[in-house]
Amino acid sequence: MDTTPARRLTQAGAERIMAAALAKARELGRAMSVAIVDEGGHLLLFTRMEQGKAHTVTIAQAKARTAASNRMPTGKVGSTGHPLDDTAALAITLAAGPDRFTTLPGGLPILADGHCVGGIGVSGGTGAEDVEVAQAGVAALAAAGRP
Repeated sequence: MDTTPARRLTQAGAERIMAAALAKARELGRAMSVAIVDEGGHLLLFTRMEQGKAHTVTIAQAKARTAASNRMPTGKVGSTGHPLDDTAALAITLAAGPDRFTTLPGGLPILADGHCVGGIGVSGGTGAEDVEVAQAGVAALAAAGRP
């Protein structure tokens, strides 16, 4: 029986992720929304930058929840990691609920000691920019060495 205490994403960890993600978004010159959720997909921290579009709020949160739930980056892949065509991607999103699941890129799981402790979702740029901002956030947490 494993008696190791479960790793959790702390408020300080979420703030570290958010600061790095927002810094990268500013560097790219994009007004973005960034959502950070715990391993169960519950919102811990959220920011919509000034001039950020209203629709990016829901999208960023869906990306974070999807990444945490699937324990893998968002994109046109199902929960098993198999590629999805456009029709399958739309069908899964509608079945799960677009506020709970998305196949848009820009969501990453947050890992600590090989375990998923949460997810980050970014919306407001291109798919590649959203991923880049999310990666900056996750990297800041990894550099700190604790969630």
